[in-house]
Amino acid sequence: MQNLLFIVLGLVLLIAGGNWLLKSAVALSLRLNIPKIVIGMTVVSFATSAPELIVSIKSALDGFPDLALGNVVGSNIANLGLVLGITTLLGSIEVQRSFYTTDWPVMMLASLLFFGFIYFDGELVQYEGIIMVGALFLFLVYLLRFQKQAVVDEMPEDDVPLPLWKTMLFLGIGGVALWGGSELLIDGAVGLATVYGVSERVIGVTVVSVGTSIPELAASVIALIKKEKAISLGNLIGSNIFNLLAVLGIASIITPIRVMDQGLLSSDIFWMLGISFMILPLVFIPKGLRLNWRDGLLLVAVYVTFVYFTIT
Repeated sequence: MQNLLFIVLGLVLLIAGGNWLLKSAVALSLRLNIPKIVIGMTVVSFATSAPELIVSIKSALDGFPDLALGNVVGSNIANLGLVLGITTLLGSIEVQRSFYTTDWPVMMLASLLFFGFIYFDGELVQYEGIIMVGALFLFLVYLLRFQKQAVVDEMPEDDVPLPLWKTMLFLGIGGVALWGGSELLIDGAVGLATVYGVSERVIGVTVVSVGTSIPELAASVIALIKKEKAISLGNLIGSNIFNLLAVLGIASIITPIRVMDQGLLSSDIFWMLGISFMILPLVFIPKGLRLNWRDGLLLVAVYVTFVYFTIT
């Protein structure tokens, strides 16, 4: 009963936190005259990746490396399969070519960098973590200096700049609510999962990863409902980049992360690479530069298939 209560309270906090975070992100983009996609890929992405960061560092320090790795790999799969799938089921997202000539390649490069570091020796060590964090820093510098509007965004009439104190308040409360909600959700979900004797890696790539992807889902769905499509798509691509370069980068700088369950290298990492690559052709087929409900169905189906093969 306690586990179910944690899950419900966690979801409530996450939805509220997503709403507050979105308010602050829109206000920041207006105040600084920065394209919303940049805010989505920096401020919102970092806040919604905070649960992955906290869970992965704690898991690595506590001696559960597969939970740290599985959490990030599973979250990246969930962000694109489950979260982007559900978001596009609720409404189509039109994308300009420049988005996928800049941000999608960076996500793929981050994924391949992680693959190269961990696949051959099964370990992320300190110098590799430093390289990953350094790559993230360079990407952020480029993003803030050169990124242009890359998603067709319907500017709603209620885009009114908020006072700075209110913007910071929403940002702080939203981030705390997302973090607290994720903690409650993970505690409840892992509590239920361990009753059935599920392995650490499977818990990481399914239950925990979905739990830590709930902030992305809340922020993206709320953004879409409020017609902030640039933030919803930028948030997901940005979160995947942050998960790999910041979360695993920082965690491996603090303590080396070694793969214990080989299923992560023989299966999970290839699912992550596959679904990340799949987004590009989906944008052009059947209609160019758009993600619609058919793409959403396919993405959700791929995610369900991944979960099925992982737990069986």
